Amino acid sequence: MEAFPKLVAFNKAGNIFGSITVTTKKHGIPVKLVFVRNRNKAGEYIILLTTDCSLSNSEVVRLYGNRWSIELFFRAGKSLLCLGSEFQGLNYDMTVSSTAIVFTRYILLEWLRRKANDPKTICELFYVCCDDIQDIELCTALSSLVSIFMEGVRTEAIKITNAVKTQLINWFVSQPAFIKALFPEVVWEV
Repeated sequence: MEAFPKLVAFNKAGNIFGSITVTTKKHGIPVKLVFVRNRNKAGEYIILLTTDCSLSNSEVVRLYGNRWSIELFFRAGKSLLCLGSEFQGLNYDMTVSSTAIVFTRYILLEWLRRKANDPKTICELFYVCCDDIQDIELCTALSSLVSIFMEGVRTEAIKITNAVKTQLINWFVSQPAFIKALFPEVVWEV
């Protein structure tokens, strides 16, 4: 932090002290350094670096703020929603699916928080909803969803075309035996 003591005047008002454009020594890449007040320690500053030298100082700070929100999102996903530890698989599609489920949980929790304006903290909401989600097994959830769907088709509350019906039959036939065994009552005419 003390490498540029004469470039920053701490007596300036505001959070952005200034910036300087320099070139990296090894590869000669122009970079812009923006000096911002450290809110946690009044006598120190933070240096933000960007390779887009055309950005204004305030734009660099705004983009960094967005990046920080993304970092907090991933931290919440990892520490509170078990991203990376809840699922152990080497298949790319399985990993993407697991990540999508965790992100969907986050979106639902955030939506519930915003809708209810709950006085609880976000962390408490994560723990409450994660406990509820972990109580239901995949087999139970899938069985419930298919049962609700089949009841809707039987009572004609859900109308499906022959093309959709063919796609559903093809999907069901392609499922592993343990999933097919969950639905002995599902009989589709081909």
